[in-house]
Amino acid sequence: MGTTSLDRIKVLQRNPANIRNLCILAHVDHGKTTLADCLVASNGIISSRLAGKLRYLDSREDEQVRGITMKSSAISLHFSAGDQDYLINLIDSPGHVDFSSEVSTAVRLCDGAVVVVDAVEGVCPQTQVVLRQAWLENIKPVLVINKIDRLIMELKLTSLEAYIHLQKILEQVNAVTGSLFTSKVLEERAEKEKEEEEEEEEEEEEEEVSGENQVYDWSAGLEEVDDSHLYFSPDQGNVVFASAIDGWGFSIQQFAELYSRRMGIKTEVLLKTLWGDFHLNVKAKRIMKGAQVKGKKPLFVQLVLDNIWSLYDAVVVRRDKEKVEKVVTSLGLKVMARDLRHSDPKVLLSAICSQWLPVSQAVLAMVCRKLPSPLDVSSERVEKLMSVGARRFESLPEQTRNLKPAFLQCSSDEDAPVIVFVSKMFAVDSKALPQFRQRPLNLEEIAQRRELARQRHAERMASDRTGTELTCSEPAAGLGSAQMETLTLKDLRAEEEEEQKEVFIAFARVYSGMVKKGQRLFVLGPKYDPSQGLRSVNTLM
Repeated sequence: MGTTSLDRIKVLQRNPANIRNLCILAHVDHGKTTLADCLVASNGIISSRLAGKLRYLDSREDEQVRGITMKSSAISLHFSAGDQDYLINLIDSPGHVDFSSEVSTAVRLCDGAVVVVDAVEGVCPQTQVVLRQAWLENIKPVLVINKIDRLIMELKLTSLEAYIHLQKILEQVNAVTGSLFTSKVLEERAEKEKEEEEEEEEEEEEEEVSGENQVYDWSAGLEEVDDSHLYFSPDQGNVVFASAIDGWGFSIQQFAELYSRRMGIKTEVLLKTLWGDFHLNVKAKRIMKGAQVKGKKPLFVQLVLDNIWSLYDAVVVRRDKEKVEKVVTSLGLKVMARDLRHSDPKVLLSAICSQWLPVSQAVLAMVCRKLPSPLDVSSERVEKLMSVGARRFESLPEQTRNLKPAFLQCSSDEDAPVIVFVSKMFAVDSKALPQFRQRPLNLEEIAQRRELARQRHAERMASDRTGTELTCSEPAAGLGSAQMETLTLKDLRAEEEEEQKEVFIAFARVYSGMVKKGQRLFVLGPKYDPSQGLRSVNTLM
């Protein structure tokens, strides 16, 4: 990352309103890391051609070999939307059930989540788990339905069949959300009824018998609560349809704005009708309801999916060069000649789609619009972060409870109290730390190292010859060969221990104040009691 990018991020860090802290959640192999690659490529950190193949956030060797994410990895990205600049702090988490603890640590540090669902497999067991984790931690999710290219190339669905299939996937995801919401409302209702019942028993002991026979309607509170904002719906702008491996993705809003200019229909109208049982009456030039009853193509199929299906047909299936050239010209894209001549049609497809419908643009725009900033953190979530284990917020010491306003204000001023929430600790090789990373050498340094290597080699050869002579004439040397070998082994072990030195790093988030190198921080662990003084102090290295 260049100096300019670092300076820009430093400026953005002082504006919490334009910061988004999010993690990517999904079942294993639903495309989290591939999507993360596309988002990383949007900042020029890796080539867009390598997105999906490099798996940039799978930094461990075993992750690359096994092809799955095993540890959470974080990265900061810059995104511009109109005249606003945003700082996106992104965490890619594992999807395998064996590493679900990693998902928990990632979720606790974030304010929002991008839930990825495979368009073919739909909602899987781990999808339900991550949705539940997001719900329990009070973080807001948005949805990416990924791998839509599989509906075209593998299942061979028509655009209309794909639309029906996508509707079912949305219903599956919303069913999980609905069950979580229902459980919460019923629990609150049960607690309320229990409290009222206890109060009545205390006040009127003579009515205790009649109270036992009373039947409560537990579902009565469900109709009174507005849950419309909890569900995923394309017309609400919290759903993106994508194929991360081919580099494209879109939201309803993108096509609504596009066709608003072409057809002269208001964007607001298109936003409400592009997803649903609506069709376009070409003669009347009007959008009408009842597409299914009249046997008409829904607007989403007619204006969106048909275009994508025809592009795949021209580029991948039939390889129709003339049609491809017409598509490129009509979209106003610039495709390099080598991509047009490439033997792999997916290279040409990615070149077209990454310009026409870049997935990074769709996802990051949705994140900035729909996910909350650190300033929007709820009071309930703050209390949950401050309460460790089974402790309730009310039972915490007064000094600890007084930190709640600092959490909510999220101030980066030097005067604000420093609050850092540590989600987990992990060990890394000391050589992996930034200060120990090797920098590129210039020509003079390379020449110096070569000369030094030659000298060491000459000294080693000379010492080997001397060692042979000493072993043969033991009285002159004063050391036996066994003793010499022991000394050599000790030296090797010392070098190995120095090389294998590990340090602990905290995976944490700064909620308030400014953290500096060398600063002393007080650790308020689960057993902290202000009446007994501070237990431990850590100094930042």
